[in-house]
Amino acid sequence: MLNYVKAEKIWLKNHPELNEVWLRERIVEDPQILGLGDLEIKDVERSQPSAGRLDLLLQDSEAGKRYEVELMLGAVNESHIIRCIEYWDIERKRYPQYDHAAVLVAEDVTTRFLNVIGLFNNSIPMIAVQLNALKVDDKIILDFIKVLDEVIPGEDDEDGDGEVVDRDYWEKKGSKESLQIADSCLEMIREFNQSLSLKYNKYYIGLADKSRARNFVIFRAKKHFLRVEAKISEQQPWIERLEEADLVILTGVKKRRRIIFRLEKDKVQKHRELLKELFGACYQEQQE
Repeated sequence: MLNYVKAEKIWLKNHPELNEVWLRERIVEDPQILGLGDLEIKDVERSQPSAGRLDLLLQDSEAGKRYEVELMLGAVNESHIIRCIEYWDIERKRYPQYDHAAVLVAEDVTTRFLNVIGLFNNSIPMIAVQLNALKVDDKIILDFIKVLDEVIPGEDDEDGDGEVVDRDYWEKKGSKESLQIADSCLEMIREFNQSLSLKYNKYYIGLADKSRARNFVIFRAKKHFLRVEAKISEQQPWIERLEEADLVILTGVKKRRRIIFRLEKDKVQKHRELLKELFGACYQEQQE
């Protein structure tokens, strides 16, 4: 039988022993308590050029994404927001091969500042997390609640694709090798529709049939691999087959209705038939 026990909310900002260093150590011990996925610690109190120290740098190695985390006890304020954005901007410029998200953690994310952060969120991938410290008997529980998530750029399958760029844009953002992998995928896809071609949009590389978007598969070029996002309704059987082929499924990103996985150059030919079968299933499902 479970017994009900009333928890007492406490403020770490006012606690004589449980300070910000103590909080950071708890996160370092178990980064998953933040609720941001299966992350690992990349650095702690990371020095920033002429800008102080970043509390935590977390990384999702499979998704190729880093999280710049700023901790603050008490209520969030203007300087906390500015510092969080500044550190995010420094890191994304220093390491453009990764996706980056700014993470602000505070004990009280007020409605006023939540609205301000929300305004940034259309151009800055920002996450706000509110920490609730709860005392039960002689134990402390840390409850992290995501009160604002980053806006994930989406794609429109039928109408527009947003801002159009060129191949050179993605070659700089990713690499020549990752674009060659995209070319190889297109060769497979064109075996069942010769009129399809790659269309370079700002946030992803889509497919087009003349002027019409046909994004049953989209790509995002990275430095050392191609991120493939295949839209299919029955995902689990395909996920199992891809995992059996030793292709890394990216679970640390928002999937929507897509299977998202890494594709390296040496695995294109090795798993050509499996990839072609998956692309064909996605294409066929869109036709129905």
